[in-house]
Amino acid sequence: MSGDTASDYLWCVDPLDGTTNFAHGYPSFGVSVAVLRRATPVAGVVIEFAGGPGAWVTKTFAASRNGGATLDGSPLSVSRTADVRRSLLVTGFGYEHDAAWEANLRLFRTFTGASQGVRRLGAASVDMCHVALGVVDAFWEYRLKPWDVAAGVLIAEEAGGRVTTMDGLPYSVFQRSVLVTNDALHGALLAETDPATAALREAGVDLSPWFVPEGYGVHTGAQL
Repeated sequence: MSGDTASDYLWCVDPLDGTTNFAHGYPSFGVSVAVLRRATPVAGVVIEFAGGPGAWVTKTFAASRNGGATLDGSPLSVSRTADVRRSLLVTGFGYEHDAAWEANLRLFRTFTGASQGVRRLGAASVDMCHVALGVVDAFWEYRLKPWDVAAGVLIAEEAGGRVTTMDGLPYSVFQRSVLVTNDALHGALLAETDPATAALREAGVDLSPWFVPEGYGVHTGAQL
């Protein structure tokens, strides 16, 4: 990190979310830019690249705190799906095949059987924007970095979504798990993600907040 660590504000930028997809020309990657005030995103933009080689198009998702969320200027709203059996879900897997990865694989299996399907597209910021758009109903993942999530969680929240950790704690972008849903589905999904996350903690897996820049004052007014 560079700049004034005494400032209340922090830029959180992922210039390419979905690197593997980009390298293969697969249409699920984006650019994510957010501004935090302490630990709280106050403005964010995700530019999604869709289409494919020779036919790329972009979609611009944006939000400001208490100002709503938009796609190319039009207001966004999460889905109203209230039954997991009718839902379409999305998740992601990190590069490390560790205990959290294995726990998420079990959740993937559980939710695949309980819902209409689970997708794994490989770009968390885009996934959360799709929750905001209402084309999927929920997203969850372990061990995302702040630059992966800062814009996406704000866009989802401002579209009416609910965001917590996977064990139901208040969320900040420095947490190591995230559950993003419409409000109606949150409890049902949490009933599965909470015990899975508790088991990881009991096994000694570190899920404490991370990647807080040294000297950055997240303590005042933050969710940590």
